[in-house]
Amino acid sequence: MCSQVRLKLLPRIKCLFDEPVRVTVSGLRSKQLVTMRARSTDDKGVSFCSSATYRADEDGEVDLERHSSLGGSYSGVEPMGLLWSLRADAPHVKFFKSDARNPHHVKFSVHDGEGDGRVLAEVTNERHLLDDGMSRVPVTGKSIRGILFTPPGQGPFPAVLDLYTFGGGLSERRACLLANRGFVVLALAIYGYEDQPKRVKEIHLDYFEEAIQFLTTLPKVDSGGVGLMSLSKSGDLALSIATYLSDVKATVWINGCSANVTIPLYNQKRLIHPALLHDMCKAIPTETGAFNIKYCLHDPLAEENRACLIPIERAAGRFLFVAADDDLNWDSRGYVEEMAERLRRHGKANYESVCYPGSGHYLEPPYGPYCPSSFHGVVGAPTLWGGEPKSHAAAEVQLWEKIQVFFRTHLGNNNSKTQARL
Repeated sequence: MCSQVRLKLLPRIKCLFDEPVRVTVSGLRSKQLVTMRARSTDDKGVSFCSSATYRADEDGEVDLERHSSLGGSYSGVEPMGLLWSLRADAPHVKFFKSDARNPHHVKFSVHDGEGDGRVLAEVTNERHLLDDGMSRVPVTGKSIRGILFTPPGQGPFPAVLDLYTFGGGLSERRACLLANRGFVVLALAIYGYEDQPKRVKEIHLDYFEEAIQFLTTLPKVDSGGVGLMSLSKSGDLALSIATYLSDVKATVWINGCSANVTIPLYNQKRLIHPALLHDMCKAIPTETGAFNIKYCLHDPLAEENRACLIPIERAAGRFLFVAADDDLNWDSRGYVEEMAERLRRHGKANYESVCYPGSGHYLEPPYGPYCPSSFHGVVGAPTLWGGEPKSHAAAEVQLWEKIQVFFRTHLGNNNSKTQARL
């Protein structure tokens, strides 16, 4: 390494996963061509990397907030481009970061010239999920399984039930990051976690009712009701929970469906909604080896599928409908338009909606690697998720703030916003 070259992460090398850092380099020659690289490993041991070429200014400096990438994993002025453009060496791999106790380490380095030149300087960014003072407690109730995140202090705090994971197991990332901002959040496992069955043939609302009752009786939880946060298949579960169960005041629906999908839904051993199914003969193979399945799901408005449609017009709480304009998993935007029209037809105005151009199916907390395709459990093969990396990354930043504002507005004490303590 070159002793006079300095690679800095500002304001510090340690931050929360959903916080930006400013990457700067000094001590270079005037107009020197360099390659910036980022490398990391996820919780499954998969390596991810990104790179971009820059030309130093007259003072021998590179600042990713001011200077434009000339090429590589991205181009243009993208302050966090090295993070969202991280890609696995193998195709169709989604970044997996679950356990909130372990920070995500990203090694930034600057190399001489364009390509794999000698290392001039490097530094490691510690991107923490669990903020200082946060409580992380495993939950094992009569039926429910999950992880509870509670901010420090007396509260009361708004409570949110996070239904992120539906592919089995449990992901803590989104729940923990939201809790850092002043919410009590339960990351709820639906199946495939600890002693839960790996696969299920039916889902019961009783399970979610137990989770809501657990949250509402916690001493630090505000009495203003519970919020729901979902994504993909769990979007229709969130609609059903908000429609049929009490104490749900605010629901964030992200790229889901307006009907109950894939698995029949029961309550108190009675079938509420049969499953809307896929026709995989409509899957379109692509040169990447992944399938485009956007139009495989049966039409929920068809007469034969009406029993699958969730009657959200009966729900009393608020909805935030979020659609990715380039979702290739299914027609999220079409489902939002249908639900909004149905609510208006019933004289309801308890919703707001947003559609992000150029974004794909997996809209998650910001600054994680964008995922163009990965293995789909229902399909049994890799599928495309859609979106353009730069637009998708920008949408995640905007959406993350919008979710927090939505919950603070509609859940109990709206003065819950906290500053990061790291």
